[in-house]
Amino acid sequence: MKRYIAVVGSSSCPPDIAKLAYEVGQEIALAQAILVCGGLGGVMEEACRGAQEKKGITLGILPGHQRRGNPYLTLALPTGLGEARNFLVVKVADAVIAVGGEYGTLSEIAMALKLGKPVIGLKTWELFREGKADQGIIKAKNAKDAVNLALGRSGSEE
Repeated sequence: MKRYIAVVGSSSCPPDIAKLAYEVGQEIALAQAILVCGGLGGVMEEACRGAQEKKGITLGILPGHQRRGNPYLTLALPTGLGEARNFLVVKVADAVIAVGGEYGTLSEIAMALKLGKPVIGLKTWELFREGKADQGIIKAKNAKDAVNLALGRSGSEE
């Protein structure tokens, strides 16, 4: 069975984060995994664009009622759940790669960790508990490293 890797991050992002997301998408496609995301712009769109350019499969779990997401989605699933769809993005995935991100990304990181899913980080949040670094987010050096870590630490739920 194919692995499902979620890519989470902001719906708008600076060029360096967009480039990183694009590279993550390419690496997911090259690994023949399925890219799962929230289906909108920014990190999600750039990751999907990268995956599509390498003939990958992209799944957008959309917040609204319409199948209108970014133009690089292979499949678009409207949920009508708004931001609550973040839980579905994480639940469907075998692993999560966070690229940059704001509070919505932080919520996805927290949900993934709560569900016991590996979270790989690229220029994203750092977590602290009682003043000490929490090792829940595994730091990656680059896009290829992030995807390799995600694949190596996840088990496919068959």
